[in-house]
Amino acid sequence: MKQSYLITGGSGFLGVNLVRSLLARGQRVTVLDLAPFDYDDVRDQVHAIVGDIRSKEDVARALEGIDIVVHTAAALPLYKPEDIYSTDIEGTRNLLEQSYQKGVKRFIHISSTAVYGIPDHHPLVEDDKLDGVGPYGESKVKAEALCQEYRDKGMCIPIIRPKSFIGPERLGVFALLYDWARAGKNFPVLGKGDNLYQYLDVEDLCDAIWLTATLPCEKTNDTFNIGAKEYGTSREDFQAVLDHAGFGKRIIPLPEGPAIFVLRLLEKLGISPLYKWVYETAGKESFVSIEKAERVLGFRPRYSNKDALIRNYQWYIDNLDVFKDASGVTHRVPWKQGALKLAKQFF
Repeated sequence: MKQSYLITGGSGFLGVNLVRSLLARGQRVTVLDLAPFDYDDVRDQVHAIVGDIRSKEDVARALEGIDIVVHTAAALPLYKPEDIYSTDIEGTRNLLEQSYQKGVKRFIHISSTAVYGIPDHHPLVEDDKLDGVGPYGESKVKAEALCQEYRDKGMCIPIIRPKSFIGPERLGVFALLYDWARAGKNFPVLGKGDNLYQYLDVEDLCDAIWLTATLPCEKTNDTFNIGAKEYGTSREDFQAVLDHAGFGKRIIPLPEGPAIFVLRLLEKLGISPLYKWVYETAGKESFVSIEKAERVLGFRPRYSNKDALIRNYQWYIDNLDVFKDASGVTHRVPWKQGALKLAKQFF
């Protein structure tokens, strides 16, 4: 059945992939984002609104005629704390309040496994303790609490907690790996690199969102971890990218303690793109159980970690001319390497 979807953050990496996925399934799509929707392949097929989820007027305008909201908009960890809190908490509150008032059928909230913080066990399951690290993790925990408030009021609100997702159009922190691989450099990992670390392909995430949008609310009005089914160690999966690049380079382990000390200092000085949650979990095990999503939703991921990383790397190479001079704090552009650009010369 054709439905009308509103995608918040529709101009972002997940947003545009979800737009394409929904259009391919014959759905009507509206996007709301601070950034213009500038994707030529689908721009004429969507109703694009430039606006802010913190604005009641913008949200009211975007919700006209909408059946299902997919809330992907977020201020990411490299944003200022005040922007993270106002966007990820107050923006979510505004969307929920107005969606409730307008009788939106379903509100799908894209959260994050960052809500688990730096855990002491694996795999993580949906009812594990929530302990967000930093403004981003904290705001994601609070946003989920808001969703629960509106569930209690009778709304159908699936919550998806995806692992770090990658695929065509994804840059951000992963552009570090791809840039070093393209330049024929070895690539460092914290610790021995023998820690299992799970990722997720964006197409598999779009499939999971579709399941939560279309299955009966009795099944979907819940919280689901989403990640790859097949994943290996950081050393194995990153090595697959270096092998694909074809320069014969290797993953280089770094002593975790000293490396984290240096990265903390660089972050404090504002000359590194890596923030606490990234560098303090990079050398640790990090994987979630997707058994609940498999059992309840019938979720069947198609891409392994290696598949997703190589697919993303190849897109990076094929489209380098488009963004080679760009940088920023979103997933759509490479993050500024800062002091890490100098470090690259030694690998």
